[in-house]
Amino acid sequence: MTITINDPAVAATNSIPDVPPIPVETAGGRRIVTGDRPTGPLHIGHYLGTLSNRVQLLEDGCPVTVVIADYQVITDRDGTGPLRDRVRTLIAEYLAAGIDPDRSVIFAHSLVPALNQLLLPFLSLVSDAELNRNPTVKAEALASRRSMSALLLTYPVHQAADILGQHGTLVPVGKDQLPHVELTRLIARRFNDRYGTVFAEPEALLSTTPAVQGIDGAKMSKTRGNTIPLGATEDETAAILRSARSDGLRRITFDPVARPQVANLLTIVAALTGDDPRQVADQVGDGGAAALKALATDVINESLRELRRRRAELLTDVGYLDGVLLDGSARATATAVRTLDQVRRAMGMNYFGRAGASPAGPFRQYR
Repeated sequence: MTITINDPAVAATNSIPDVPPIPVETAGGRRIVTGDRPTGPLHIGHYLGTLSNRVQLLEDGCPVTVVIADYQVITDRDGTGPLRDRVRTLIAEYLAAGIDPDRSVIFAHSLVPALNQLLLPFLSLVSDAELNRNPTVKAEALASRRSMSALLLTYPVHQAADILGQHGTLVPVGKDQLPHVELTRLIARRFNDRYGTVFAEPEALLSTTPAVQGIDGAKMSKTRGNTIPLGATEDETAAILRSARSDGLRRITFDPVARPQVANLLTIVAALTGDDPRQVADQVGDGGAAALKALATDVINESLRELRRRRAELLTDVGYLDGVLLDGSARATATAVRTLDQVRRAMGMNYFGRAGASPAGPFRQYR
């Protein structure tokens, strides 16, 4: 099937496109759903926290679905920014890291309207108090320094729609996203209890490096501007690391409690080399912060060299990147529409009884 920009399957309808849904019966029935907000380029925290996990799971034979959560860009800001370029950059970074578009699905939330219809029943399953207790949402609202929007408050429910709408069973996340996955599990459980079993309760999957700090010692975040971008040049990487916080002790030791900034750099180096952070500390020894930063610079630049080369190459072919997005969005639509049909039938809303029919379809049929 050839997909074009104007294809209704990925534009403004809920009709089922002529593409297969994402398979379930693969790798023990596990289905990976994960994603990112297109608010800027990915960074080393994404790479170590979730991206490397996605690639490994794909290599292990698990279907991987990656959601580009474009509507979520405006949870904490007034505009979308250069969204088209950022979406293309995300796709290039996914592919450069090893996500194979022939064995995975990459889609934008806004191109799959059926997911937004799932929000209504899902919102009925959670309370205002439960949404307000979410620590990640509160932290993001505090970081944005603005009043919490209703979209930000319901952000975890949108994530639940993305995950459950694609029937995800395993969600690679950073540590800060664990409350969101737990809410998704709660929504799945409550829907099943109220209407009959439709959803599996997805599990969170943490990497061995689930929480990477930024160069200022706070959580690494695009919003805070304290990251090491995957697309940074080698010189830019060196400059960023030279400005990273450390301490004045000459002897380098791995002590996450007493020396968190030093431990963070050791953890990054260890994760990329496969060594133990204590061994890395012993390797640096009395070289101090300067030697540690130099080592981190060399390791990061070496580890990301091929990814950066491939990323730059992909960004020159926007037609290919757009094709990956369109194809993935069509496949995600096929799955989401079938999920919505299951939900409507469970809730007694299948008024015309035709499995897989879109809300508009029956009216065309009975004219």
